[in-house]
Amino acid sequence: MNSADVLTDAFGRIQEIVHETVGGLSAEDLAFRVDREANSIAWLVWHLTRVQDDHLAGVAGTEQVWTSQGWSQRFGLPFDEGSIGFGHRSKDVAAVRADAELLTGYHDAVYERTVEYVRSLTDADLDQVIDESWDPPVTLGVRLVSVVGDDMQHVGQAAFVRGIVERRR
Repeated sequence: MNSADVLTDAFGRIQEIVHETVGGLSAEDLAFRVDREANSIAWLVWHLTRVQDDHLAGVAGTEQVWTSQGWSQRFGLPFDEGSIGFGHRSKDVAAVRADAELLTGYHDAVYERTVEYVRSLTDADLDQVIDESWDPPVTLGVRLVSVVGDDMQHVGQAAFVRGIVERRR
């Protein structure tokens, strides 16, 4: 197993948890918020997918799936097309309303683009510095692990909210 295999496996685990978390839930369930300031499952899955799409497109030098495959139009959100959720407030979280099919469709499209790119990488590629504005500078490997970590945190949060939704029934 090489680094590309490990990263592919990690992104695959995120995809599996996304499907498990949103599967069988209604749009209302996906929009449920524990309180007025909390994130919904829909927002969390949308956000983690937007971050993955944005960051992977950035390092791969490609257009984001969000725009290249028309997902921004399908979601029809009231945000700038480049928004990935950073800095969103309560009203922005509430605006993300989507059904499970839309959320998993977008996530699957981003996953496919992600693994296509990750599988092309060699171990040496991961040492390439891609952002010198940090101290220490950020390598490709560090950026990819950062995306995996962020996605895992958010999908775990979404799974937690799902548990609350199920217990409320």
